[in-house]
Amino acid sequence: MKKFLNEFKEFAMKGNMIDMSIGVVIGAAFGKIITGLTDCIITPLIALIINAIFHVESTDQLFSSIVVGPFPVGQLISTVIDFLITAMVLFAIVKAINEIQTLGHKEAEEEAAPTTKVCPYCKSEIAIDAVKCPHCTSDVE
Repeated sequence: MKKFLNEFKEFAMKGNMIDMSIGVVIGAAFGKIITGLTDCIITPLIALIINAIFHVESTDQLFSSIVVGPFPVGQLISTVIDFLITAMVLFAIVKAINEIQTLGHKEAEEEAAPTTKVCPYCKSEIAIDAVKCPHCTSDVE
């Protein structure tokens, strides 16, 4: 039993596990922010648009009032909107992080491009675009 607990402790204290735990907690908090944004801003804006188009009197709880039989379809719509907003924001964040990571790689690749080559005849270093070796005057391809 003690060996099992030690193995579990070693597993739980690995860097990846701690990073993942932090990500889950931050993700849950981010989900609450998105839900608040949907409930407090996006849903009322949609309600205003629907009110302006269809001249409906009461749009206080736009999605929660949609019920089909025993199924609260409005809550599902609100949850789908939450998901879409979360997915778009996460996509933008991941895309920005990938762009930042590739900036360093592009600079390294540009620096790695050779500016010189070796003459096949005299083995001297010459410019990459040279057609004639300045040392042995041989034609270089």
